[in-house]
Formats: sequence, C-alpha cells, structure tokens
Amino acid sequence: MSFHPEKQYLQLIKEILEKGSLEETRNGKTKSIFGYSMRFSLKDGELPLLTTKKVAWKTCFRELQWFIRGSTNNKELQDQNIHIWDGNSTREFLDSRRLHNNEVNDLGPIYGHQWRHFNAEYKDCHTDYSGKGIDQLAIVIRELKNPLTRCSRRHIISAWNPCQLDEMALPPCHILMQFNVRDNKYLSCALMQRSGDVGLGISFNIASYSFLTHIIAKHCDLIADEFIYFLGNAHIYEEHIETLKEQLKREPFPFPKINILKKHDNIEDYSIDDIEWVEKYVSHEPLKMIMKA
Repeated sequence: MSFHPEKQYLQLIKEILEKGSLEETRNGKTKSIFGYSMRFSLKDGELPLLTTKKVAWKTCFRELQWFIRGSTNNKELQDQNIHIWDGNSTREFLDSRRLHNNEVNDLGPIYGHQWRHFNAEYKDCHTDYSGKGIDQLAIVIRELKNPLTRCSRRHIISAWNPCQLDEMALPPCHILMQFNVRDNKYLSCALMQRSGDVGLGISFNIASYSFLTHIIAKHCDLIADEFIYFLGNAHIYEEHIETLKEQLKREPFPFPKINILKKHDNIEDYSIDDIEWVEKYVSHEPLKMIMKA
C-alpha cells in the first residue's frame, strides 16, 4: 500500500506527544515542537481534507471566503452559524488586547484586511477600504494571469504586518503564502505558519489553503499542483492529548477530489455551489476538542 499523505499529520501528533517540550502559554499548557513540514498533492483535483476525523469543510470554506472579501467583522460569520472567531471577539477578549474602542465582533486589521488592504489605516469593520492599502491578492492574481510574470518567484501574500499587530484581536498564525508556477501551468502554494494548534487549527489550515490554491488555479487558467506547509511552533493543548491519542488509532481514507465548476470574473464570487465532488469526502467520526481563544 502506498504512503498516505495524512500520515504526515499523524506523525506530527506522535512526534509532539513523544518529544514535545512542556510549555505554559497564554491560554494553557501545551506540548510543542519547533519546525515541521508537510507536502500534499493537489493533482487531479485532490483535496487534503483530513479523514481520521470529520473536518467541517463548509465552515472552513466560508471563513476563506470571508478572508478573500477582506472582511474583519465576525458578525458576518455568526450570521452563517460559524463561531470559530467568537472567543476572540468578545468585549472581555478585546479589552484584554487593549482594543477598548472596537465594538464586539470587530476583530481589527486581521487576515482579510492585510490580504486586500495591507497597512491601510484601520478605523472599524464597517469602513469601506476600497482602493486603500495594498491589495496583495489582486496583485498575485494579476501576475499569475500574465504570461510574462507567471513564473516569478515573487508571488507573496503576507498577513504579518508589524505596523498593525497591536490593532488586531489576534496576531495572525498563518503569516505568509507564496505561490509558484512550474512548466508555465502548474500552481503550487507554500504556507508559513508561526503557530499551529495541531488538534483543531491545522486541519482547517491545510484545507483552507488547498481550497484557495484550487480556486486561484481555476481563476488564472492554471492547474493546481501541490500545497506545502511549513510550521514554526506546532503544539498540542493539554486538554486535547487524550483525544488525539484516539485519532492516532484510526487509519486514513483516500482524500476526496474536487472540481471547481465555473471561472468567475471576481475572485470574491467563488462559492460552495462551485465545488463539484468528483470523489466524495469519507471520514471517521468527528472528534470533540475545546477551542482555545
């Protein structure tokens, strides 16, 4: 039997449990290691959606849409029954970050703001930032569409903006992505993540950036090739350890395959309805873990 790429994730769990250092962090005790990488094929529509537990892929996709739109308003997610940012958008949490002037659910200039309006002066989550800051996503798309710049080594989008970190409810964990085109047609994405919650966050990050690569490939008339994932601090919260030990006992199923049905004029217009499941998503049962704010 060939090596299943999900085993890279399971090996990360094992390595942390066996070799990780015990740390007291701002939101609980962890076991952690520093430095880990994984590679996932996106060829033929493959989507590395972890199968040793059920991943809420619709929630993941809708959060990605929210990033792409440049939104920083958690109420937009709550209106879709998505609550992954709730812990970071309460009055108590915002006050702990000294964001006393932010209304509840205003997360400050986080991912979407930096992707679409990098370093634009931030007022609140209701302001129209059109034409302000640097639209990193639009620049990368423009350069990928241009045959003269498609194979550049400069297709970078950074969410890490030191000028505005103190205005963010949570400094970004997934901080930098680089896109690369080989043979003038195959698109890959590499993600650098400074901090990764192995029990919960990492499964979302793998799926989210793989979805993004498939979408951008479709949008730019390219072919999705590979997602490469670099982790700085990879950690397991004390409360997740026993659950992850159970996950290690499970054997992965084949990854699903998708097709993006339609190319849109605007990158913001891709939706769940555009996804065709060529090979359906099959997984083990969900695993319940507490999300740490």
